[in-house]
Amino acid sequence: MAESVDAVVIGSGPNGLVAANVLADAGWSVLVLENADEPGGAVRTAEITAPGFRNDLCSAFYPLGIASPVIAELGLEQYGLRWRHAPEVLAHVFPDDRAVLLSRDLDTTVRSLETFAPEDGDAWRAEYAKWQRIRDHLLNAVTRPFPPVRAATGLVRTLGTAEMLRFVRMATLPVRRLGVETFAGEGARVLLAGNAMHTDLGPDSSGSAVFGWLLSMLGQDVGFPVPEGGASSLIDALIARLKARGGHVECGRLVTKVLLADGRAMGVQDRQGGRVRATRAVLASVPAPMLYRELVGVEHLPARLVSDLDKFEWDDATVKVDWALSGPIPWTAPEARQAGTVHLGADVDGLAGISNDLACGRVPRNPFLLLGQMTTADPSRSPAGTEAAWAYTHVPRGKLLTDGSLRRRADRIEQAIEKHAPGFTSLIQARAITGPHDLAELNFSLNGGAINQGTAAIHQELIFRPIPGMARADTPIDRLFLAGASAHPGGAVHGAAGANAARAALAREKWTGGAYRAMTHSINRLLYGSD
Repeated sequence: MAESVDAVVIGSGPNGLVAANVLADAGWSVLVLENADEPGGAVRTAEITAPGFRNDLCSAFYPLGIASPVIAELGLEQYGLRWRHAPEVLAHVFPDDRAVLLSRDLDTTVRSLETFAPEDGDAWRAEYAKWQRIRDHLLNAVTRPFPPVRAATGLVRTLGTAEMLRFVRMATLPVRRLGVETFAGEGARVLLAGNAMHTDLGPDSSGSAVFGWLLSMLGQDVGFPVPEGGASSLIDALIARLKARGGHVECGRLVTKVLLADGRAMGVQDRQGGRVRATRAVLASVPAPMLYRELVGVEHLPARLVSDLDKFEWDDATVKVDWALSGPIPWTAPEARQAGTVHLGADVDGLAGISNDLACGRVPRNPFLLLGQMTTADPSRSPAGTEAAWAYTHVPRGKLLTDGSLRRRADRIEQAIEKHAPGFTSLIQARAITGPHDLAELNFSLNGGAINQGTAAIHQELIFRPIPGMARADTPIDRLFLAGASAHPGGAVHGAAGANAARAALAREKWTGGAYRAMTHSINRLLYGSD
């Protein structure tokens, strides 16, 4: 006899676990099924370099995690989560070893920016004052179901119509243009552009401004914190909270099919043929192409939806190197020594060149590096006097990288760091190299090494994410909800996609079945011309 629960959640990453917790809070029985042997998805920690060094396997710093109202509402501190901060937030090191510093102390950030242009201190204060005025409304707009009517209304009331129009314009700009319009010096401009590069958007990509501005303001406000003990501590807290409410997580169970009947999701089937009945909902924290093509099957979907899926665009692939270091990185730039996050390798023009290489399918010769100094942020990550560090860089999607080419890429990354921190390579006790294929093996959702489950470009955001008209968690299949990062609002560890899916499932319960199905039928006809 098949197992039976109110809801099955596919995937135990942060979105899946947030969804499960929201449903459990409503009194639902919830089972989370995870393919890997341990939970967490792209939020995991292990000793992959040397004993005593705890390296985060994928994501590491969580400005949106600590700021997310979704995660804040869960009260995870009651379940062991503790946030730790490096002395400084972020340093961007220029090719000539000048550096600009982002600090949680506003005066410290301002002093750094003013070394590049005296007037930029006041300009940064003005941007931060704007952020403080709209912070809560904007974070609610980002993390709540689409369309965020209440949050948008709050933004308009706070800013006024004229300033709201200017803010919307800013959100559509390339980050280079935002920097030119707002700041006089290279320091502030490269902070914005470097933070935009946390997505797959370069300085001249439309829409990159809002990502660079948001991460910069978050860094100024809440920093780039890390969970004490490793990224897995966030997952441990989510699971502990879920178990306290009667939910369960089972690892080593790969879901291969969503079971359908009469246009409804009725449960799931795993690789061994085991079935779980879901009496209320199935929530899938997997990329949209995987859900629709592999778990549902295109024969159950409108032809136009399948055609739109063909246009789904993934973000760039990623190569990551983790190190066990015998001491702190000996940066030439003093600003980098106390920063948890370091951007390295280019000014704004250099970032644009790197982005162009990637767009043209070329591996950049001089990579832009996003580097984490984890022991600097959290001393529990490695033995006293040492450093657990990592760096990642992007490579073109689909580029064939052999073990040999990955080693050469890792060597190139180390050479780039050595240039700005003489003696770095002599500190390396051990390293672990993770290529795009390895990332996909670690977590099926990181398809081809794409860490954001789809491009952050403006043509695949908001009402266009993951495909046109599908910004909400509801799918064309009744009782099936998309809960992963390829849904609005996209990548980063904030739990919003999972919470949105859970809220959609709860909202469906408030409708009579016939009324909800009539609404779904109307939406499907509007978007796809059929059910």
